[in-house]
Amino acid sequence: MKKMTLALLSGGVSSEREVSLNSGNQVFQALDKEKYEVLRYDPKYDLGRLVADARNIDVALIILHGSYGEDGTVQGLLELLNIPYQGSGVLGSAAAMNKIVSKKLYEKEGLLVPLYQVYHNSEVIDPKACCDTIGLPLVVKPAEGGSSIGMSIVWDEKDINVALTHAFSHDRTIVVEKYIKGIELTGAVIGNDNPKPFPLIEIIPGENYTFFDYTAKYTPGATQEICPARIDDNLSEKARQYAVKAHQTLCCKGYSRTDMILNPEGDIYVLETNTIPGMTPTSLFPQAAEAGGYSFSQLLDKLIELGIHEHRRGREHK
Repeated sequence: MKKMTLALLSGGVSSEREVSLNSGNQVFQALDKEKYEVLRYDPKYDLGRLVADARNIDVALIILHGSYGEDGTVQGLLELLNIPYQGSGVLGSAAAMNKIVSKKLYEKEGLLVPLYQVYHNSEVIDPKACCDTIGLPLVVKPAEGGSSIGMSIVWDEKDINVALTHAFSHDRTIVVEKYIKGIELTGAVIGNDNPKPFPLIEIIPGENYTFFDYTAKYTPGATQEICPARIDDNLSEKARQYAVKAHQTLCCKGYSRTDMILNPEGDIYVLETNTIPGMTPTSLFPQAAEAGGYSFSQLLDKLIELGIHEHRRGREHK
């Protein structure tokens, strides 16, 4: 059987570049070389080469995180080049990347989200009013981006200005939301029109971390990840269906991973949806997929298959 020519994109120009490069290296190792001729591209340097090679590429794997990779821009380029790719298209990628847009869509579909306010860097922000409106503790984060970069938890009003400055250093628009104390959960979903949830993962940051921040995410041993999550079966199923609903609400395709908080009263709050979750063998999505019966290599095959199927179907109607 003729090998499929696969473009593997990793690196890019966002603040999550190093995470993307690491994921790309591990995806490269896991891809079945009997099935794929793998060509590697770093969008920071290789977009011209990608365009030049486009007619010879059968499919792309986008292992990019953050701006200019996970937000629909690279997806749009691949659409123009007529290259199938895994995961969400331009619309789903853009909607999920913007926390304000995604929250509004979640709310419209009846998903519970923490109380929040939106601020722009052109505004004069009164720290006391900000804290009074949301209530302490609160979470401050950029409107776009991932890996908890630019995010802070504020426990005291005197610390709000530092948190605002930190978030604004990563984005012109930020979100301030109520901190929800509870069990951190993440729900992985796979599929196009009829997505299926994998077993939930419970996330327990180490005692040195107040939340699942960048360091807790990427430092080996810093966080305990338990799959399936140790919660009541009914709540587990509810959270899994929330992940599916979030995926569909944002027009996602292929796969996604939605982060949630289960509070002590049994309420499940949806935080955000990742359209290109971390893709090393020990990342959260592959862990959930393994619990659902997919090895890392099989998972990559499935995502490629879903991407090609969605591309073919889309071209039939254009």
